[in-house]
Amino acid sequence: MKRPFTIVALFGLALSVSGPTAAQNNPATPGNLNIYWIDVEGGAATLFVSPSGESMLFDTGYPDGDRDAKRIHAVAQMAGLTRIDHVVISHWHGDHVGGLAALAKMIPMGTFYDHGDGVEPADRQRLEGYKAVAGAKRTIVKAGDTIPFGSVQVRVVVSEGPVIANAINGGGPNPLCANAAQQAPAGPENQRMVGLSLAYGRFTFASLADLDWQRELELACPINKLGTVTVYQVNRHGGLDNSGTPALLGAITPQVIVVNNGPRKGLGGRDDRVKPIVVPGVQPAPYEPNSYLRMAKTRGVEDIWQGHLSMLDSDPSHNTSRDMIANIEDAPDHQGHWIAASVARDGRFTVTNGRNGFRKTYTAR
Repeated sequence: MKRPFTIVALFGLALSVSGPTAAQNNPATPGNLNIYWIDVEGGAATLFVSPSGESMLFDTGYPDGDRDAKRIHAVAQMAGLTRIDHVVISHWHGDHVGGLAALAKMIPMGTFYDHGDGVEPADRQRLEGYKAVAGAKRTIVKAGDTIPFGSVQVRVVVSEGPVIANAINGGGPNPLCANAAQQAPAGPENQRMVGLSLAYGRFTFASLADLDWQRELELACPINKLGTVTVYQVNRHGGLDNSGTPALLGAITPQVIVVNNGPRKGLGGRDDRVKPIVVPGVQPAPYEPNSYLRMAKTRGVEDIWQGHLSMLDSDPSHNTSRDMIANIEDAPDHQGHWIAASVARDGRFTVTNGRNGFRKTYTAR
């Protein structure tokens, strides 16, 4: 993994979202697209603030004692928000929609977006809870839809039905598809979900939430429909046992990868639980079984930022540099440090670690 970049700075203080000085710790630049990866310990919650001040939250973490709702609310306050304009829920698993009910009591919310009423029996209660919060402000999206977000283009690239029909962000024929390994579909919720692509000037971002290997291949083969991605929020919290197909990763050539893992969830879990499907007469291309190394070895990846040091596999060679890990302890009372990015229209963006103030500036390719 190359690390050739130019601007590295240490603030000399630890940043957190708690306490009266939280707003002073905000690494955002006014007039930029600002992104906050909130620590929900292996769930997902990403907050976007557009250059004009609109806000969009993608997923709401776990319900655990309102911990995640409180962390999201604290970051929203740090960002200067008094409401969240758009709330996108990727799917009905508890680590993605669980914090919504509590958060809705803490801050007003605008329009809600989701993949629809397809649901497994175990997830029905969470869907109904979401519908009670969203009410008449609910919008069911499909691939190809857009979400209005000022000067930032937000596209839905997958949701319930077929993936987007046409390539975006310079996508085209993908030579990595010729002998790409196949895997069986994951459970329904890991296929139905909403995945997003954002574009702001030269900068592109994508998050496919928990999308599985098979659906990734629909986006990647025979045409790479996602195009190139500057910052990629990797699927399945970095636990790439049934996601992270090299046919997709190698095609989108992410410059920076963000892993929203927990101390004992996602990155560092077993990578060999799902075996490739054997297709007669086809020898699938080999791929790196370790999730972190698969990301690090992907062409074009310059850095990986992690929500947590993996306690499932804390080998330094299977985790990024500690400067780029937001949380390094596994304790019930840890502070839940965030990672943030501030993106200028010309493609320069700075990523900051909320734990130690370490930051690094990149230029989108």
